[in-house]
Amino acid sequence: MRIFAVIFLAATLPLGASKTEPTRDEIEGIIQKFAAKESEFSKARELYTYRQTIRIQEFEGGGQARGRFDLVSDIIFSPEGKRTERIVRAPSPTLQLVSLSPEDEQDLRSVQPFVLTTAELSKYQVDYLGKEKLDEIDCYVFAVKPKKLEPGQRYFQGQVWVDDLDLQIVKSYGRATGLLKKGNDQRFPKFETWREQIDGKYWFPVLTKADDVLQFDSGPVGLKMQVKYEDYKQFRATTTITFGDAVETPPSNTPPAPKPPKP
Repeated sequence: MRIFAVIFLAATLPLGASKTEPTRDEIEGIIQKFAAKESEFSKARELYTYRQTIRIQEFEGGGQARGRFDLVSDIIFSPEGKRTERIVRAPSPTLQLVSLSPEDEQDLRSVQPFVLTTAELSKYQVDYLGKEKLDEIDCYVFAVKPKKLEPGQRYFQGQVWVDDLDLQIVKSYGRATGLLKKGNDQRFPKFETWREQIDGKYWFPVLTKADDVLQFDSGPVGLKMQVKYEDYKQFRATTTITFGDAVETPPSNTPPAPKPPKP
């Protein structure tokens, strides 16, 4: 009887009720909505302070550890309300096989904590790959790659996992890419970035990790990288700034002093 009941129930369901994959139009709507959410998140993150800890380690082809790079900095606001970076700890780097280029620094700032906003969406081709559960979170998975490489710009290429409820990126996996000058032997590692929900609304990056072997012209170099984003706190200004015309001083309740008599 149970088997019959299940078969009967399935037969009476309306067409499409058992469908789990979104249609093409629904996918396009999801992409537009999560890009809009990412835009909100990007603006919200600009109002937070946090600590960023970077550690990069290099290894010879045989796995022998060589040099490292460490940097601890606080992303804070000045008394004037300007966003700035304060170095907390920066020991002298001992890297011998690799060096940090301007592209690497740009990747640390903007590509590894990847945010796909509405403004950036037109630069990327975004393809739906399916659904996947990530740490008990139901996600849409998308492949992302730049449509065109422009000089001086850095891009993300890989996959992103988007929470199907909050419609925000909760994980990204890929590498940074962009145009390089001819003869410039640069290689960039694959990385993973995880996010966590902060203040119950937005998903902030908390950890980026890379463990890759970079194939330079001079030979392979192992690279391990870890970037932690910690202690997020929303910045609250202690002063109030008003704009507009000067405000007249309201009349005082104290009566004016009498004028001296005329001669």
